[in-house]
Amino acid sequence: MLRKFSNSRTLEDNIKLGALTAFSGGMVNVASLLIFFSFSSNVTGHYAILASEIVKGNLYQTGIVFAWIFLFFFGSFLSNLIVIHLSKTNAYLAHSLPLILEIICLMSVGVYGQFLYMETLFETEIMLGIMLFAMGLQNGLTASISNFAVKTTHLTGTTTDLGILFSMFTKKEYRENKELKGKAKLLSVIASAYLGGAIIAGFLYFHSGFQVFYIVSIFLTIVISYDLYKIRFSRYLAFKRKNNSIKVNTNKANLKPSINLNSFTQNKQKHMQEETV
Repeated sequence: MLRKFSNSRTLEDNIKLGALTAFSGGMVNVASLLIFFSFSSNVTGHYAILASEIVKGNLYQTGIVFAWIFLFFFGSFLSNLIVIHLSKTNAYLAHSLPLILEIICLMSVGVYGQFLYMETLFETEIMLGIMLFAMGLQNGLTASISNFAVKTTHLTGTTTDLGILFSMFTKKEYRENKELKGKAKLLSVIASAYLGGAIIAGFLYFHSGFQVFYIVSIFLTIVISYDLYKIRFSRYLAFKRKNNSIKVNTNKANLKPSINLNSFTQNKQKHMQEETV
């Protein structure tokens, strides 16, 4: 799910990645809306707010909204920077590190919100900025390693693509196209997972408050751990095959032709008697 890069990825790899990260993206966005009354998984609305604050001449609010947009941008920038510079050294580490940073961000928001949050405007602005940075990390990673096939923190483009695809499916030649059907399946899974995560986060928030961010972190940990398990299991199988191959070769080397000396002597004596007669 995380090890493969760009065109080497299969549809199944992208569906697994898209489902889990979209689920977490939906949870974060709804939690942010319920707690801070603002979205954190996309910046489309923030551009409109930025324009509005510029027109009003509110320099402080303009700076804050611009900082939010920049943090989302920087998260995506940093995520792809890690991928392109570390992939040749260790692809799994390169693709896991952005998610580890995201988990740290979400856990810090959860811990601070649960134990220290005084509900001041400044605190809200800082925590919202951290969440936007985390969502930028996630969206940058999924887009980067999937060759822009998977984007999981917002659904505007996903909904647009689904509308286009379903219109194409009104013609038989497109309905029989495996690539288009695979893309529609991927986008449908992402949209469903995002919605499912958002609904569950809404229910969880009313019972657990900021602890919902711990649950999101668990899902992201599952994404990271899944490939780690597969890597270790693959190495274990390779080790077992290597050991079995060594044992077989050793056994073959130890095999020696056995000679029955008694039988050989008897046959030789019988042959000599026949020649004498």
